[in-house]
Amino acid sequence: MENAQTYICDPMKVILHFYPDDSPLRELLIRHSTQVRNKAFEILRHSGVQLDRTIIESGTMLHDIGIGRCHAPGIFCHGTSPYIMHGTLGAAMLRSFAAEHNCDLEPFARIAERHTGSGLTAQEIRRQNLPLPEQDFLPETPEEKLICLADKFYSKSGDLQEKSLAGIRRSMAKFGEDPLRRFDDLCCFFHISTLENMQ
Repeated sequence: MENAQTYICDPMKVILHFYPDDSPLRELLIRHSTQVRNKAFEILRHSGVQLDRTIIESGTMLHDIGIGRCHAPGIFCHGTSPYIMHGTLGAAMLRSFAAEHNCDLEPFARIAERHTGSGLTAQEIRRQNLPLPEQDFLPETPEEKLICLADKFYSKSGDLQEKSLAGIRRSMAKFGEDPLRRFDDLCCFFHISTLENMQ
């Protein structure tokens, strides 16, 4: 986008644009996103990998921006789209905001559409007949990979507590060998084989 600047202000301004009313959904979105942000920086601190902290800060807070347009009443989402679409819907929302405000949110749009599971391939979308464009939505940049990984440690339902690494792997295994392998690759990239011993 010509002359556009990467939007580096408080990501809360973007959240409040789409979620202006105080509500259980906004509270849950902010709580979950904050948990993911804190986990991402914890993983980063222990990994020794050097990444763009501004992208991580805003990307974690905006990765789930699309949930309000999905139908998941158990987590206060009363939209009409299947929940699996929340990443691509969120990316579209961020790109629309960027066009309206002449700013560049593309790094965060990419994070939103690539954080589901351990990423999704076009083959998986086709095989499972998912309501998504038939293309790869895999985390590619180190920042995308970090946020995809950190997100797996927290759910927006249940007790909202941090999941164990073993529990995450069991959940990922239900989706097949490839998603589990991608998750293990993310763990390897950030040297978190001893993550559960982090303090």
